[in-house]
Amino acid sequence: MRQPTLLSALFILLFWASTYASNPDTTQVVAKKIYVTQAIGEAKPPAIDGLLDEQVWNIVEWTGDYVEFQPDENTPPSYQTKFKIVYDAKFLYIGVRCYDEEPDKIVKRLSRRDGFDGDWVEFNIDSYHDQRTAFSFTVTAAGVKGDEFVSNNGSNWDGSWNPIWYTKTNVDEEGWTAELKIPLSQLKFSGSDDQVWGLQSTRRFFRAEERSLWQRKPIDQPGWVSEFGELHGLKNIEPQKQLEVQPYTVTSGETYEAEEGNPFRDGNESDITVGLDAKIGVTNDLTLDLTVNPDFGQVEADPSAIALDGFQIFFREQRPFFVENKNIFDFNVSQSEAGNTFGFDNVFYSRRIGRSPQGSPDTADNEFIDQPDNTPIIGAAKFSGKTRDGWAIGVLESVTAKRYASIVDEDGNGRREMVEPLTNYFVGRLQKDFNDRNSYIGGIFTATNRDNLTDELNFLHRSAYTGGVDFKHQWNNRDWYVEGNMIFSRVEGSEEAIQNTQESITHLFQRVDADHVEVEADRTSLTGTAGNLQIGKIGNGHWRFETGGTWRSPELELNDIGFQRQSDDIRHYTWIGYQTLKPDSTFRRVGINYNHWSAWDFNGNHNSLRFNTNSWQNWENNWFSNFGFNYAPIQYDNFALRGGPRLRRSPELSFWNSIRTDNRKKLRFNFFHRGRKAVDNSYRFYYVEAGLVYQPVNAIRVSAFPSLSINNDKLQFIDNFDDVGGTPRYLNGEIQQRTLSMSFRFNYTINPNLTIQYWGQPFISRGRYSNFKHVTDATAQRFENRFLGYSGDQISLADGTYSIDENLNGDVDFSFDDPDFSFVQFRSNLVIRWEYIPGSEIFLVWSQDVSRDGDPTQGLLRSLGDNAFGQTPQNIFLLKATYRFVL
Repeated sequence: MRQPTLLSALFILLFWASTYASNPDTTQVVAKKIYVTQAIGEAKPPAIDGLLDEQVWNIVEWTGDYVEFQPDENTPPSYQTKFKIVYDAKFLYIGVRCYDEEPDKIVKRLSRRDGFDGDWVEFNIDSYHDQRTAFSFTVTAAGVKGDEFVSNNGSNWDGSWNPIWYTKTNVDEEGWTAELKIPLSQLKFSGSDDQVWGLQSTRRFFRAEERSLWQRKPIDQPGWVSEFGELHGLKNIEPQKQLEVQPYTVTSGETYEAEEGNPFRDGNESDITVGLDAKIGVTNDLTLDLTVNPDFGQVEADPSAIALDGFQIFFREQRPFFVENKNIFDFNVSQSEAGNTFGFDNVFYSRRIGRSPQGSPDTADNEFIDQPDNTPIIGAAKFSGKTRDGWAIGVLESVTAKRYASIVDEDGNGRREMVEPLTNYFVGRLQKDFNDRNSYIGGIFTATNRDNLTDELNFLHRSAYTGGVDFKHQWNNRDWYVEGNMIFSRVEGSEEAIQNTQESITHLFQRVDADHVEVEADRTSLTGTAGNLQIGKIGNGHWRFETGGTWRSPELELNDIGFQRQSDDIRHYTWIGYQTLKPDSTFRRVGINYNHWSAWDFNGNHNSLRFNTNSWQNWENNWFSNFGFNYAPIQYDNFALRGGPRLRRSPELSFWNSIRTDNRKKLRFNFFHRGRKAVDNSYRFYYVEAGLVYQPVNAIRVSAFPSLSINNDKLQFIDNFDDVGGTPRYLNGEIQQRTLSMSFRFNYTINPNLTIQYWGQPFISRGRYSNFKHVTDATAQRFENRFLGYSGDQISLADGTYSIDENLNGDVDFSFDDPDFSFVQFRSNLVIRWEYIPGSEIFLVWSQDVSRDGDPTQGLLRSLGDNAFGQTPQNIFLLKATYRFVL
């Protein structure tokens, strides 16, 4: 096993880097700008109308002298910007002047909140002055607000943060102006009599796609918040404890095609619910978020997808309660600059909370079932924030309700069966900055506990716990870093539950050639580990790199409250990147990268070796393109045969390429395609997506992105049969799969507070199988020697079932269902959103869903039309009203 060698190499590299860092620092030191504000005292506060004509603005001086950041760093911008800041006991006021000699050309594109389109100006406020986190407020020339919470020194920008604040803009003969009024209750700061805050301002000059900064930041200087200037003059302001309560009510109706004789599917349903969200400032630094009976009805549906590899599909979280401040709870297992390390794997995956019920009752032919679609969240609380002395704290507690399926037969006799138990989820996260904010150390603990599991739900874990520690240390003015983590997991449950876990696609302890793991039917717990260690250089010059290693032990299990695709993996990765720092006559910026990866399992098998080179280009005309190539000379898959032997995959060549036209234009195009091919032609895959975005006027945007994928694989897994004449059969076939979809969007912004949005996606995936075979020598050098194919005499099809007669003696050795498939789906959302006062909204939602099995013998377009657009959809209508009390 290579793990000791890998770790030794990493520590040698760390020693070399530390030695290198002892040399004089060559990074240019940029002087910090300081702006001194002043309290307005007895003066009248400015009216927020965007005009800057009140006397109160005269009590402080202008500051400006912005410097270009993109595309040509440290040069004068096309037009200058200047601002003033004043404050009183409750608010911070910012007035800004953006000069423009051609005001009629200022771009004022409308969008809903966080649109960031057209000309805009932004202010980042590091009120903690911790040089790692900040509150960002953006206003466009059209008056659209944007707000984000910035963390990890600019690596994370959380757009779900929606504070209450006020802004207006105005265009005049000198350019455009804006006024911002920010309640101090929306910021977090200490109780010091004399405050110093970090401050940065960015202006986007849209016509030149130019960014300029108040505080200069060299393009190769790592970090963002750490490079801010400073805001002085804040005296005797008191931290404000936030207290907001937001009750809501939802009226919903649902219509669908009735099923004859089924009492649960009579064609329509209706419901009225109420709930409450609250935000309580326990201290100025720490906030308690509460939700009771939360509603997520206005959230857009997940995109359609099919996975033939058996692994779960990662879907991003879209529910507001869990999205806000999610960066505090993130604990990636092994995210890296090089990628290819299962970067979605995370100790906490909030979509486990409120998931679809995991149980499914057995029913007779004459019975009907009412299976719940989701698990209600009875209540959830989130305590999070960051203290001035560098402690980041996150605690989340949630309880989901028992869910029952109702079953009745044709005579009306009924019963209920639990399909999801009462479950408690807990997450605790802690991080501490030190070493002048250049280092941190942290930890996480999660717990999942299920109550009173029935015999039918005995396959679930009774409890699941994870714990982890992480750290990061930066030096040489943050140019260099070393970071890592270590994770422990433990799941407990019945013998059935633990055996199911051992045999799941994530683990596959039953693999016939895996000497280091085996299924132990009497076990009632599993304990595993994972970790990551990496070192890199990210700043000071053209060159950057990262190298590291990661592992997941065979018994690691995170999927009760986390996300994990597979275990039993040890992986090394290296990334080297070169970037230009100045534009030329052809490119604004160019990057060139090299990566390689190597992977083993805990039995010492070398399962993967892959090399990559890629480049991205930002052209002078603001087009963007990239391309990349992979070569994988070594590929083995422990999971392809679902418990069968380790399977050799043929060496592979792959590529990707994209082109995007200037995103400032009213009509813009995107094109992306990727493909991979085995050198012996045993499999081929190609995916292409092309689309356009059209904005005929500032208030309307239309986009359409059709895509097509073609998957031809001569060895696609179908099923395993344990005993056929005394030996197992690992049944595979040749698949020809075609997937066609199109995502369509229409956005109409009547004003920044009133929008109409539509999203729709037709989707079809069709797979046809042929040339059935079973694997006989899974690691044979030649592809043709890895399996034995069935001839036409050995296989027959009748009534949707294939029968195999291997020795042609007239007896069926085994049979399997016809694996051909055609899945058709159409989903759409129409949302009308009105923010009638800041923080209070009304939503009107119409969702449609059609999901059906099509005919695999039909063409893609015909099957899509017959099964999506020619059917009665499920319609869901919602009217949701919220009111936000700020107390």
